[in-house]
Amino acid sequence: MSESSGAAVSLAGAPPADTPSKSPSAQRVRPLRRPGRWIAGALVLVLAAQVLHGLATNPFYQWDRFRYWFLRPTLLDGLLVTLEVTALSAVLGLLGGVLLALARQSGSPVLRAVSWTYTWLFRSVPLIVVLIFLYNFSALYKTVSLGIPFGPAFVTFDESELASDMAVAVLGLSLNEAAYASEVVRGGILSVDQGQHEAAAALGLPRRYQFTRIVLPQALRSITPNYVNQLIGLVKSTSLVFYVSLLDLFGTVQTMGSTYPGDIVPLLLVATVWYLILTSAVSVVQFYVERYFARGATRSLPPTPLQRARAALTGLRARLRREAAV
Repeated sequence: MSESSGAAVSLAGAPPADTPSKSPSAQRVRPLRRPGRWIAGALVLVLAAQVLHGLATNPFYQWDRFRYWFLRPTLLDGLLVTLEVTALSAVLGLLGGVLLALARQSGSPVLRAVSWTYTWLFRSVPLIVVLIFLYNFSALYKTVSLGIPFGPAFVTFDESELASDMAVAVLGLSLNEAAYASEVVRGGILSVDQGQHEAAAALGLPRRYQFTRIVLPQALRSITPNYVNQLIGLVKSTSLVFYVSLLDLFGTVQTMGSTYPGDIVPLLLVATVWYLILTSAVSVVQFYVERYFARGATRSLPPTPLQRARAALTGLRARLRREAAV
């Protein structure tokens, strides 16, 4: 009896075999080692360093001539033309795309057929063909008139006087952009749950208010990133207006390259850098527009680059304080 009780006391007083010697808070959690990730990152950094070194040291690029041409007034005038053509074509193309998308969703078979035919046609014909055709439109039609079909004309326009180089470029880009924008807008409308359409109709709102107040705000979450991609493509497509005698950024570079053939490479680099700046600015606008329309759709909005930098700095300070305390 005494032996069993003594054994019990002995067993009760001894700590369990699997009890850790330190508290969980005192133990350091070691992150999982990922050597493959570190090796891949090192290789990418080495390749990037080699590319940058080649760009900086290769005399073929003539960076001194690049600096000379980058802010020349002639090229800045061409850049201004590029911005003007892009802005006008983007607005007109988006408006045309919205009308075509609504016509495609209409109950009228005529509107649906016309919208589908327009989209099919301008998505099939290359943009350069559209621009050249419009540029030579006056050779096919000397005048354009409005009136009764096969009857008298009420208003007559001289096409050669109305169609300036800027008008031809904006019209051609807008017609082409509307075809692609219509599919972007239609896809955004189709992405809205059918129950939202039914709820809007059940409220007894007019169809115009159903679209502008309920359907469109939700569709913009899908439309925005896709249309911004189209807008970036439009910025680069403006380089084709050189073929209709409009000197935009690329057209000015081409002209200066013909005048100064030894500077063709730095001139092309100038155009490349300016197009990078323009598309980067559009991407920044895209981020903030997407963030704005994401309100109510996500639990938390994506952080801005400034918020990410602040969070990283705060985490670095906290880590340094913990290591100093240890």
